[in-house]
Amino acid sequence: MKYTRDQAKDYARETMRGIWAAALQPFKEDLSVDEEGFRRNIRHWVDDLGINGLFIAGKQGEFFSMSLAERKRAFEIAVEETGDKAGTIMSVSDQNMDTVIELAEHAQAVGADSIVVHAPVLHFVHDRDEILYRYYKTISERVDIGIAMWSHPDSGYLMSPELCARIAELPNIVAIKYSVERPMYAKLTELAGDKILVSTASEDEWLDNIIDLGWRLYLCSSPPYLIQTAKDRRMQEYTELAFAGKHDEARKVSASLNPVRKALKGTRPGGKPQSHQKYWQELLGQVGGPVRAPMIGLTQDERDRTKAAFETCGLQL
Repeated sequence: MKYTRDQAKDYARETMRGIWAAALQPFKEDLSVDEEGFRRNIRHWVDDLGINGLFIAGKQGEFFSMSLAERKRAFEIAVEETGDKAGTIMSVSDQNMDTVIELAEHAQAVGADSIVVHAPVLHFVHDRDEILYRYYKTISERVDIGIAMWSHPDSGYLMSPELCARIAELPNIVAIKYSVERPMYAKLTELAGDKILVSTASEDEWLDNIIDLGWRLYLCSSPPYLIQTAKDRRMQEYTELAFAGKHDEARKVSASLNPVRKALKGTRPGGKPQSHQKYWQELLGQVGGPVRAPMIGLTQDERDRTKAAFETCGLQL
């Protein structure tokens, strides 16, 4: 560990800055984990794109299709490849608390910077807020590593800003990936922005959140390595301009990415986010590969339309 439990909030505020990306997990054609491909992608993201941190084995990474051994191995590879060049946050989300703790302990043992825990699906529950508080408190007491909450509609509910602010009082709760509408995350920023780093995964809203809410952390999704190349780092460019207070320049650079955003989002078939993004990675020269069941691959027509949009979107290769 690079810090003690009581130092977790300070450590996060010092190191969790800039653009953090959620990693897609490459698989080979036989659906085994492509370790070398994963390493190659990480080196490109960190060395060529300048991404500040990586979110490993989350929903983008198809954690739900991976064994515990595979998830642990992904943690190890990410720590090895990033070294001291970028941060790591490991998704230890699971419906089983023992699995969450086991993965959290492994992340801590291998030198990850932090972990993220998705709010679980709950059954037959009336005192939801109290159960969720105890859920995060239990994890907080079992490990020293910094913990990010994650509230998303996939859980079947959204954690309120007030509940998140209460959980934020725990000593090693350091951040939240808050996949909600802007009024909710703005409210949480007001309530607990001095205790945790509040962020959301929308790249479309990132610039406004820097300017209007004072955010310094994008946590996180795949755009940082899908709308950028080694020769075309406009997301990094507009981020640094905004951090420097050059808001008009930042807005101009961000607006120039609209054709790329349109090409990426406009060709994504419903229900196929990972397969579509992996194909886009391949068009960029990254390692993509197939998706595991139950996710669905692209049809040839979907691939053709995506490639046509990619080739006219204006990204410099």
